[in-house]
Amino acid sequence: MAHVTVINEHQHVQQVVSGHHHLTADEPVADGGSDAGFAARELLLASLGADTAVALRRHAARQDWTLGKITVGVRWSKDHAGREHIDRRLSFARPLSGDQKSELLAVVSGTPVSRLLSSGIAIQSAIVD
Repeated sequence: MAHVTVINEHQHVQQVVSGHHHLTADEPVADGGSDAGFAARELLLASLGADTAVALRRHAARQDWTLGKITVGVRWSKDHAGREHIDRRLSFARPLSGDQKSELLAVVSGTPVSRLLSSGIAIQSAIVD
């Protein structure tokens, strides 16, 4: 289970806390923020990218594959019809066979964050006193 607390005391700058980890989130200047940290969509993309890289590294270790540096580029955009989607691009410092590429693409489609984003999740909200 994961738990994060977000504290907002003014404007769009927020402190994000999970255990002993802290980071700052904000909105870009164009959206009324001060660009003091990651925007919400960037945090979501970072989660997907980090989850992807870890899954790739773990799978490669189990297969005894040497991938070298793994780079995961993630972009949220809209297609020509206005539908939002996420593009994920993977690159590796070492060359891979076609079979390895296919296997790694299957691995990343099954990561927890990938499954969550592709299937959706119920969000329950409540105001607590």
